[in-house]
Amino acid sequence: MRLEKCWFCSSTVYPGHGIQFVRNDAKIFRFCRSKCHKNFKMKRNPRKVKWTKAYRRLHGKDMTQDSTFEFERKRNRPERYDRNLAENTLKAIKKIDKVRVDREARHHALRMKGKKAKEQREAAKELEQGIHMVKAPAVLEKEPSLTLPKIKVKVSRPQAEENHPMEE
Repeated sequence: MRLEKCWFCSSTVYPGHGIQFVRNDAKIFRFCRSKCHKNFKMKRNPRKVKWTKAYRRLHGKDMTQDSTFEFERKRNRPERYDRNLAENTLKAIKKIDKVRVDREARHHALRMKGKKAKEQREAAKELEQGIHMVKAPAVLEKEPSLTLPKIKVKVSRPQAEENHPMEE
């Protein structure tokens, strides 16, 4: 059973699934679903479409270089069937898959490392700006310790609007 890769999104195309397009120069393009085929016909670049594997790798969202990818490559050299070799290969596939999952989890954790601090800063800023919604203004006047330090914001108004009343 041969599993192909979708030309557009790099997902697996199983036998009997997807669409195959053969160009005039005999180049074969395989697509996993009509979404990929339509995007190909619209001449979209997979590296610029956010849901594709090419975009995710180009923008550092997926791992690009790893030794486990070497096992996924297609090999066209026929091998003589050997039961022990097939058994060892199936065991190795499970181990390699586990290693890949662990490395992807580590990659994801490194990517998200700075996100928690950023979210906390944004939440503190939002709370600072909307503290009146959390505590009543009367309570804030009584206990100044509840208020956060004030942020000074300069707002400029164009003078043309202030001088002329609205016309009906």
